[in-house]
Amino acid sequence: MDTSPADAPPPHPQPEPQPRVGRWPVDADTSARANRSWWDADAAGYRAEHGSFLGVSDFVWGPEGLREADAGVLGDVRGRRVLEVGCGGAQCARWLAGRGAHVIAVDLSAGMLREARALDASAGVRTDLVQCDARRLPLADGCVDVVCSAYGALPFVADVGEVLAEVARVLVPGGLLAASVPHPLRWALPDLPGADGLVVRHSYFDRTPYVEADEEGAVRYVEHHRTLGDWVRALAAAGFVLADLVEPEWSAGDQVWGGWSRLRGELVPGTAILVARRSPTA
Repeated sequence: MDTSPADAPPPHPQPEPQPRVGRWPVDADTSARANRSWWDADAAGYRAEHGSFLGVSDFVWGPEGLREADAGVLGDVRGRRVLEVGCGGAQCARWLAGRGAHVIAVDLSAGMLREARALDASAGVRTDLVQCDARRLPLADGCVDVVCSAYGALPFVADVGEVLAEVARVLVPGGLLAASVPHPLRWALPDLPGADGLVVRHSYFDRTPYVEADEEGAVRYVEHHRTLGDWVRALAAAGFVLADLVEPEWSAGDQVWGGWSRLRGELVPGTAILVARRSPTA
């Protein structure tokens, strides 16, 4: 029975739980679980949104539109054993195989690998795909000549040293690593494609990861930040010698991809491509 006075005001509605977005510490295993779940759920949507830009068999280093066909970061891959880490739809692996490389493509997400297999079917090819955590590559020591990664794995792991150590392990001495990551400068700017995305709002030196969580607080997505100096030191600690740092200029026309846009891309770098050699004595 309702015993409240007849003239009492209605109770205030309870606010709906809201997802949390911010920056707070997240450990390595939580990062891996969250990002596996995120990319499993988003795989089809990601392909639908970005598939026309990434193609079926093409190697695009980042949203700026720099293609390996033009950049030649990896050099001649004919007859080379290549590992793509964080392959997503395996567009890069497919392109490399078409140029004579022997390619294995790995990804954390089963959902992304399903998309890769669907693209294989559309192209009439068969890519060697393996699901694994990049911190524990199921490959023998010194079994590949080249490791490449276009926005795969490295930005999403809490301890990048673990991944780089694994990459060094599977590379032959003197082997090549080339990986594109969000340019560290982006961390200081809002992730907005317009003019508001050109104003520094956050400390470049704050390594606290970017996190998205659901209304119960469960972590759903994590991205980790390193300064340029952090990247150089991590590579050196894993036995690499930095050979080049490529900062692609904008060539994607009016393409908008999240916070990437022509307005920002023509003024500040959005991507860094780390190019390094495994030390012959590592």
